[in-house]
Amino acid sequence: MEKSEQELISIFAPADIAEAVAGLAGRISSDYSASELLVLGILKGSFIFLADIVRMITVPLEIDFMRLSSYGSSTRTCGKVKMLMEPHTCVTGRHVLLVEDIVDSGLTTAYALDYIKKRNPLSLKMCALIDKHERRLKTIQIDYTGFSVEGGFLVGYGLDRDEKYRNLPGIYSIGGIKCL
Repeated sequence: MEKSEQELISIFAPADIAEAVAGLAGRISSDYSASELLVLGILKGSFIFLADIVRMITVPLEIDFMRLSSYGSSTRTCGKVKMLMEPHTCVTGRHVLLVEDIVDSGLTTAYALDYIKKRNPLSLKMCALIDKHERRLKTIQIDYTGFSVEGGFLVGYGLDRDEKYRNLPGIYSIGGIKCL
């Protein structure tokens, strides 16, 4: 059954997101103050978050993307991660910050981290706007987290349901959610 926008429950308003992004960018800028950074976003979900955070990071940086999929049009992971697009930038010997919109099951994030580690970065850290714990299958170290939530299916600010709702300025739940 397709949910209508009237059934969306506001979880994080645009102002809450802006405050979280600014805080994350400040921490990242401080941690990499003597370094150049390669920011690697996972498409498609991270594109809005990544655009906002890189404009606030004050250290020199480059941006690249990789595209992975484990959901298809479902609301649950199929358990198999597919590489749809590899990054074009060499990560060897670079400080790399992997940026995700949401860490849910952890399968896609674990795949991306393993992919990058095999290419010998100088350092690798993880930044996720949302750390969602409900369906975690892989343990993931998230170095920079905007929000932690217990569960629910989230959309907006880049997060989608079957490619819809990415354009919403806030983050919404389709159904109930518990914030930590």
